[in-house]
Amino acid sequence: MTTVIMRTTARAIVPIILVVAISLFFEGHNLPGGGFIGGVLTTTAFAIVYMAFGLDFLERGVLGRDVDPGKGPSRDRVVVAYRRLFAYGFAIAVASGLAPLLFGRPFLTQTYETLEGIPIYDHLEVASALAFDFGVYCVVVGGLLTILSVVGAE
Repeated sequence: MTTVIMRTTARAIVPIILVVAISLFFEGHNLPGGGFIGGVLTTTAFAIVYMAFGLDFLERGVLGRDVDPGKGPSRDRVVVAYRRLFAYGFAIAVASGLAPLLFGRPFLTQTYETLEGIPIYDHLEVASALAFDFGVYCVVVGGLLTILSVVGAE
């Protein structure tokens, strides 16, 4: 059972944590940050939501699924979704590392493309390392949320 203070605090800090996680994710190829720390912070936000509202809140409130509170299948479906996220992230990270081999470049070689005429930024550099970071992000979020869900269900 959680308190009103915990739920109110969660509503205030979870969006802040997610904004910082997204910011660190996008800064990762030029500055400290990236997929790993962004994934850890995202998982931290989910852990706070779990502590404040419970695991079933995720399926009912966020994913919009009809579940019976406290039943095993809801947790099994969540864990399967997290494992799927882990697998997709791993595939993306490996594919982004292998893609340069198709062009005769070494494994994990990165490049960037400059996009001109962007309304707010005027020009924007998009690095190929972003795909690898996204794969790492999905692996970290999927793996840590699987662990949290399984251990939390015990």
